[in-house]
Amino acid sequence: MQNEVVSREEWLEARRALLAKEKEATRLRDSVNAARLALPWVKVDKDYVFETPEGRRSLADLFDGRSQLLIYHFMLGPDWDAGCTGCSFLSDHVDGALPHLNHHDVTWVAVSRAPLDKIAAYKQRMGWQFPWVSSFGSDFNFDYHVSFSPEDLAKDEVFYNFTPMQPADANDELPGLSAFYHNDRGEIFHTYSSYARGPEELIGTLMILDRAPKGRNEDGTMNFVRRHDEYDEAPKAPSCCH
Repeated sequence: MQNEVVSREEWLEARRALLAKEKEATRLRDSVNAARLALPWVKVDKDYVFETPEGRRSLADLFDGRSQLLIYHFMLGPDWDAGCTGCSFLSDHVDGALPHLNHHDVTWVAVSRAPLDKIAAYKQRMGWQFPWVSSFGSDFNFDYHVSFSPEDLAKDEVFYNFTPMQPADANDELPGLSAFYHNDRGEIFHTYSSYARGPEELIGTLMILDRAPKGRNEDGTMNFVRRHDEYDEAPKAPSCCH
């Protein structure tokens, strides 16, 4: 299906109308960002221990000497054979941002409940460099509402994305992003979390596709996405010579 074809003048009028909406969306995003920064914080009093390639580390250790920590709740459960496709899609965009984040006092770490050897194998398969640790045996994933036990899923509802939801719509692992601040006194604060499609703006490929003629061209949210080593060979471009 092709969009309506019009004159350059008509296109310019329509484009200016869209530009007004784009500017409105930008101003709204600025407003949302300001409200996000103004959120109250919650002190983290619980001790969490993570398995890392360097041994067992605390939540404070994950900051790696910086004051800000972003944790991506990567869906890779203890019994999973591979990481979530959508989480993998997002994570393909992280390594290039690491130097910029680190030099802006921000540390990025992925956390999953899978044991460390399974994380390391999948990380190697994907060719990623960002830090990725295991919360296996810890309450961390459960406390931040991204992992659910069989007992949780047997209840009438579970709590995800700040609201009760039906267990049939949940999973043992779900995605999310959480932010933490570490002050000079050694205190840690939980400042922000986002779930479901909340972290979508971190996926640069989607933002690029939104500008392409067919957009995301999907039948369901990200249903076109594959792990980057699972795509079929790309179709050849049509040629006028054949």
